[in-house]
Amino acid sequence: MKRVAIFIFFAVAMATSALSQSIYNPKADAKAEIQKAVTKASAEGKHVLIQIGGNWCPWCIKLHNFFDTNVDIKKAIDKNYVFILVNYSKENKNNEVMKQLEFPNRFGYPVLVVLDGKGKRIHTQATDLLEQDKSYSNEKVLRFLNLWNPAAINPANY
Repeated sequence: MKRVAIFIFFAVAMATSALSQSIYNPKADAKAEIQKAVTKASAEGKHVLIQIGGNWCPWCIKLHNFFDTNVDIKKAIDKNYVFILVNYSKENKNNEVMKQLEFPNRFGYPVLVVLDGKGKRIHTQATDLLEQDKSYSNEKVLRFLNLWNPAAINPANY
């Protein structure tokens, strides 16, 4: 019986640890980070891809890990976007930034926002549309990234 209790304790501890992975920084100056990303994107001919969510959100962690570990997704992001995370939590709701981005939090969490190299919001993406089963769809995420990259919305390409 003791072994079962110890096993359950460690299983719960490991699951809690995985869900409490900290990728969002509630203390970050989101407005400054967005401006820095816009400056970099402009210089590199890219867009800014913002993932908004919090460490409290399992789907936010799952999406970040999907972006970070999927080779095709990571390559598409690195080629076309400057990627940043913006925190939304009880510690810091980033209300001013949410207003500036036209309240993307209305779509739930995580939510993705695409800015052009001038900082103009060009798209907000509800991520539930990118899900498949209990994860994210490689095909749907790649399609989203390809539809909103700089070349895709450049009128000279049509």
